[in-house]
Amino acid sequence: MITLHAFANMFPGGIGETKDIRIQWALEEMGLAYEVRGLDYLGGEAESPEFSAISPFNQIPVLEDDGLVVAESCAILIHLAEKSGRLMPADPAGKLKVIQWCFAATATVAPALSMIAMVDAGFMGKDPAAREFLVGIATRWLSGLERQLEGHEWITGDDFTTADIAMADVLREIRETDLMDGYPRVKAFYARAFARPARQRARELTAARMGVALDQIA
Repeated sequence: MITLHAFANMFPGGIGETKDIRIQWALEEMGLAYEVRGLDYLGGEAESPEFSAISPFNQIPVLEDDGLVVAESCAILIHLAEKSGRLMPADPAGKLKVIQWCFAATATVAPALSMIAMVDAGFMGKDPAAREFLVGIATRWLSGLERQLEGHEWITGDDFTTADIAMADVLREIRETDLMDGYPRVKAFYARAFARPARQRARELTAARMGVALDQIA
């Protein structure tokens, strides 16, 4: 049985921003049977010895799958795709391309976008020079995505994959800015991805689990 360790609660500014939703989205897309164990984050459960034993950095989400433990959202997405045989091509070249773009989303694109979101939220101070620097990096990544999306709807081609889940969820960080406005393919990709029924189910399930109104989950 698959168990997703996810957030049961979060401080107000973090509600709707957590990475567990991208895993639940993938599970809903793949049609895999799973259960969710909500962790009392505000109560310190993520720092408990029990959770430390399965999460190297005490980070949520973590997936357990019949004795196999997987941390890090990118690794979880890849594992689920391989297990289900969905959202990942069967041929080695196609599979490697999807894996490449999963890592591109979480290791290359995400850091700058996350820091822009933190600057805008005031967590790092409202330093215009720092934001300008980060926007310069983000522009480079968004330009690359715009090129990558030329001629097809999804990141690696015509089929929706785990790379699209990873990338769309990363782009969520800048949804309240105008940074995607100059990149029409990226903006359309983001809208297509988030309109998928499985994403909407994951959103509803996340809101119910955290006991918040649906409009608090992006």
